[in-house]
Amino acid sequence: MSLTLLTIKGISYSQTQTGAYALVLSEIEGTRTLPIIIGAFEAQSIAIALETEIRPPRPLTHDLFKTFSATFSINIKEVIIHKLVDGVFFSSLVCEKDGKKEVIDTRTSDAIAIAVRFDAPIYTYENILDKAGVYLKVEEELEIQNNLNQKEDMVSKNDSSSIKKDYTSLSLKELNKQLDLAVANENYELAANIRDEISKRS
Repeated sequence: MSLTLLTIKGISYSQTQTGAYALVLSEIEGTRTLPIIIGAFEAQSIAIALETEIRPPRPLTHDLFKTFSATFSINIKEVIIHKLVDGVFFSSLVCEKDGKKEVIDTRTSDAIAIAVRFDAPIYTYENILDKAGVYLKVEEELEIQNNLNQKEDMVSKNDSSSIKKDYTSLSLKELNKQLDLAVANENYELAANIRDEISKRS
């Protein structure tokens, strides 16, 4: 069976499960997408990894995995979503150390959070795309992209912080101080908003 290369199209709130998120993968050479329901922690971890300018003060679980792997010279070559059973996706991490490959079973959400950190390709089999792939309408596609760009509440530790504040009255020095404080408190959505304001002025 042939493998199809996927990319992360976006993350949005799940319409079917409360408190969960839909991670939407898209085939590189085609128009099909693969929506995968993931938990809030994994959604936050993926969103933080995609947001290159924000770094948590302490490593998240998937960051720790990367540090551990790098310390012992283990490289993640690729992620393969290889099975779909009763709506649940099964994935494998293809690892390499000293020229020897190992395949490790993993949850799909964890596999993708790790793949983003290693810049590793994500694949699935054609039959899985045939079975679970969907063609998104234009408005759905735009909504998912907006969710990714705005980094919604998945990178927030506090619901009240999701209200955007007006930072135009603050100086750059004050903004940078607020940014450091937000990152220290692991309030990544607030940090993203402040970072956006700083970027506008540079």
